Amino acid sequence: MSEVKPLTVVVVDDSLTTRALIAAALRRDPRVKIVGTAGTPFEARDLIVRLNPDVLTLDFEMPSMNGLQFLEKIMRLRPMPVVMVSGHLSSHRGLIEQSLRMGAAEWYSKTTTVNGEDPFTGLGDAIVRAVAVKRQDPVSLSTASANRTVPKIGTVVGIGASTGGVEALTDVLGHFPVACPPTVIVQHMPRQFSESFARRLDQIVKPEVRLAEEGDMLKPGTVYVASGGERHLRVRCGARSGEYVCQMVAAPPVNGHRPSVDELFYSLATTGGKNAVGVILTGMECDGAQGLLAMRHAGASTIGQDRASSVIYGMPRAAYELGAVETQLPLSAIGPAILNLCERRSLETYP
Repeated sequence: MSEVKPLTVVVVDDSLTTRALIAAALRRDPRVKIVGTAGTPFEARDLIVRLNPDVLTLDFEMPSMNGLQFLEKIMRLRPMPVVMVSGHLSSHRGLIEQSLRMGAAEWYSKTTTVNGEDPFTGLGDAIVRAVAVKRQDPVSLSTASANRTVPKIGTVVGIGASTGGVEALTDVLGHFPVACPPTVIVQHMPRQFSESFARRLDQIVKPEVRLAEEGDMLKPGTVYVASGGERHLRVRCGARSGEYVCQMVAAPPVNGHRPSVDELFYSLATTGGKNAVGVILTGMECDGAQGLLAMRHAGASTIGQDRASSVIYGMPRAAYELGAVETQLPLSAIGPAILNLCERRSLETYP
């Protein structure tokens, strides 16, 4: 069997220290090989022409020409897998979304740490995923949200929200194409408002939005909203592998809420595991934090809304401080991030 060659990488960052840290982390990963580093886009341009790397890591903030300006030139003149690297995601409100639309295959936070590890430990994974995404879809990702294919049923999204969630959910779902991953939502609100909320969303976003009912089979292109009132919404496994079904459970309130975000997330941790994406949005108190942690422990990807874009930074904060949030993002970047993660899960699970 022939040996698999490592992916060649050029690292672009104006900080000499950051370049050194990235290089040190990637040298420990046999899947990748750094062939050059650059402190400016102009240096990077020369390295790309001379070395023809497989992947580029690109900082958002650089002198003379920022990362997005350079990304635009790359995608126009020499399209290639690019991983955008950011040190302050909360201050890059909207930039992640814009970079994905322009053609970036991945994004990575310099501040991402797990159990105190080096912040660039996971960068190798992001580089490998970036190449996988580009090989799967040779068309520029500048039309990603509009032209995404129907995800495999194996991917499922769960979203929890409370105060401020109506507007936040409208923003997140506004990025979803008609062929979105099956999505289940718990939004804290009185029962009498649930139906009108689902109806309003259905009128303004591309996927179908409906109130969840007992026995509903989760389908791509459909968003299921829990009805406020007497029952929790859980997701159970269907009759066939990879199928999910809505389950309405009459049980006491959890964290003072029924339906509870924790109840939804706990069920997704069990049924979805690594094929699930959990998202916690603006809201008071702590509902959803423990369930999101269970999802992360089960291998799911987890996202939390950041403080700056939250109406109430209660639920996202509780989840973040508990270690349940894998990635914290501004609201405008969460929708594209969900789609990106679901495509990634499909590539990993269904070769």
